Amino acid sequence: MASAAHPTRTALILTGGGARAAYQVGVVRAVSDLTPPGAPCPFSIICGTSAGAINATALAVTARDFRKGVRQLVTVWKNFHASHVYRSDPVGAFGNSARWIGSLLLAQLGRDEAVSLLDNEPLARLLERRMAFDQIQDCIDAGVLDALAITASGYTSGESVTFFQGAGGLEPWRRARRIGVRVRINLDHLLASTAIPFFFPAVRINREYFGDGSMRQMAPVSPALHLGADRLLVVAVGRAAEERPPREKVDGYPTLAQIAGHALNSIFLDALEVDLERLRRINRTLRLIPPDKMENSGVSLRPVDVLVITPSESIERIAERHARALPRTIRFLFSAIGATRRTGGNLVSYLLFEKVFCRELIKLGYKDAMARKDEVLKFIGRA
Repeated sequence: MASAAHPTRTALILTGGGARAAYQVGVVRAVSDLTPPGAPCPFSIICGTSAGAINATALAVTARDFRKGVRQLVTVWKNFHASHVYRSDPVGAFGNSARWIGSLLLAQLGRDEAVSLLDNEPLARLLERRMAFDQIQDCIDAGVLDALAITASGYTSGESVTFFQGAGGLEPWRRARRIGVRVRINLDHLLASTAIPFFFPAVRINREYFGDGSMRQMAPVSPALHLGADRLLVVAVGRAAEERPPREKVDGYPTLAQIAGHALNSIFLDALEVDLERLRRINRTLRLIPPDKMENSGVSLRPVDVLVITPSESIERIAERHARALPRTIRFLFSAIGATRRTGGNLVSYLLFEKVFCRELIKLGYKDAMARKDEVLKFIGRA
C-alpha cells in the first residue's frame, strides 16, 4: 500500500557486478542533479544485490537528503583502490591464494575456516566505518523511505533470500527458490550479498552461510514488486540485451580467465534480461484485458512501469584499457590465468576497483542517464 509521502511507489533496482557498480553511481548522480537540493530520495523502495547492495544501502541511510548521499557515494567510488576492497599486498594476496589452493588440494575446503582467493577484510572495515545502519530505520520512520532490500544466496538451502527492512504492513514472502525475510539490515547482510563465489568468503547469517546475491537470483525485479513498487528504475551493468556482440571465429582454446568471466556474466547479467522480458510480456498481456474484467478476476497482477538504463559502451572493453591499473600482485596472479589478455576483460571488470576505471564508468553512467533526461524526469515525478 502506498504511503501518504509516496502515493506512487517508485523503486530503484541496483544489480550486482563488482567494480562495474561504479556505473550505477554515475546514473544516480545524474538523477540527483535532476532533483532539488535538500530533497529526499525520489525512490521509496531501494533494492540492491552484490555491489549494488552497497550502493543501495548508502542511498538508504542518506534518504533524507538525496544529493548529499549521492555526493558521498561518488567521493568513495572516485577514489577507490583495490586495497579498499581486498588485500592486494604480497603477503595478503599470495598468502590467501596459497591457503585456498592448499585447502582445495587437501580437500579441506568447507571445513570450518573461511577460505577464498582474496581477503575482503578491507571492505568490511570500510563499510563498518562509513555505513550508519541505524539511519535506515530513522528514514523509514520519517516516511522518506518505505523499504531497503538486500539479496543474498544461501549455500545450503539453494534459495535466493531477500533481507528487507521496511515500513509496517510489508509482509515476508515465499516463492519457488526465493523468499523475503524481514530483518534489520547490518554489515553481515552486505558482506554476504557481495561475496563473489571463490573470490570472497561466504558469510554466516543465523543458521546458514550466504554468498553473492546474484547467484540463483532468477527474478531480480521480484523483491521490489513484493514490496509494493508501481514503477521500477533498473540500472544494469551489462550490455543492452538487443546489442549482441558479433560472432567471431576463434582458433585458441579459451583461457581460464575467459571461462571465469563468462561464468560471472551468467551469474550477474543473464537473469535480469530474462526477468525484464517476462515483466514486459506480462504488462502487454494485462493491457489487453479490460479493467472491469481484471477487477473481477481475483488476480493480483498489475501493470508496472519500467525504465532500464544500460551502458552505451562495453564495460569489458573499458576494463581491458585499464587492466594495468590493478595492483602488481593481483596483476601477477591474474596473468597466470590469462586475465591480462584481451579475452580477460570480463573477469578484470568485476575486480578492477581502481579510480581510473571507476571514474570512467561513473562518467559513462552519468552520460547515459542524461541522454534520457526527459524519461528520468517523468519517472521520478519531476517532468
